[in-house]
Amino acid sequence: MKKTILITGSTDGIGKLTATKLAADDHEVYLHGRNQNKLDALIAEIKSVTGNESVKGFTADFSDFESVKQMTQQVNGELSKLDVLINNAGVYHSAESHNKNGLEMRFVVNYFAQVLFTNELLPLLKKSNQARVINLSSAAQSSISFGALIGEENIGVSDAYAQSKLALTMWSFHMAQEEPDLTIVPVNPGSLLNTKMVKEAFGNSWSSVDKGADILIALGVSDEYVDVSGKYFDNDRGSFGMAHPDAYDKTIVDELMELTHKIVG
Repeated sequence: MKKTILITGSTDGIGKLTATKLAADDHEVYLHGRNQNKLDALIAEIKSVTGNESVKGFTADFSDFESVKQMTQQVNGELSKLDVLINNAGVYHSAESHNKNGLEMRFVVNYFAQVLFTNELLPLLKKSNQARVINLSSAAQSSISFGALIGEENIGVSDAYAQSKLALTMWSFHMAQEEPDLTIVPVNPGSLLNTKMVKEAFGNSWSSVDKGADILIALGVSDEYVDVSGKYFDNDRGSFGMAHPDAYDKTIVDELMELTHKIVG
């Protein structure tokens, strides 16, 4: 069945390949990128390669909350419903350590922007019969410094990245409880996949990008994953498993949700 699917961070890596494969399967695919020219070129490329004319896109800078809100207004104005949201946008290295609000860049792009974006699109998701939200977590997860989360403590890039991915996983579990009509799944798409971000961060890779794209597609549209909301999929193991222990600690989750609400509402 043809679905309406939006993928953030889809002009490179896993997002780009996932979008291309979904378009080839004749789904209606909406891309997201920061650069309009790059986005337009990719839309034209995917249409040419797949023969699917139902490929469109939106631009937004996910380090800027106002830009994120502007994109959600455009999405809400153009789409009548949203069946699948794949929150793939992410950053490891960044030219700027903090955004204009003084928040650590990895927390902003990898976590806060995803929360804001998804919350603003909840009405569209709820218009779908079986909407799914797939959140890109990571095998790298570590306990969150709440001082760093709100911009009052400086931590290293790798620590911020791992903490932002745990935050996204914790919020995914929380949202699965808050929104029982949606299927919400955090997923580690695979460690050190052959993407631009991995090359910049680590200089080498272990697996093909296809490994990550294929699990995102399966979790997003396959009938096999209908009743899996609130579970963590670890693609290094190829199965559902346990996330970081903090993700199951209600006290820590509640504190994260309280601070998140103060920052993005």
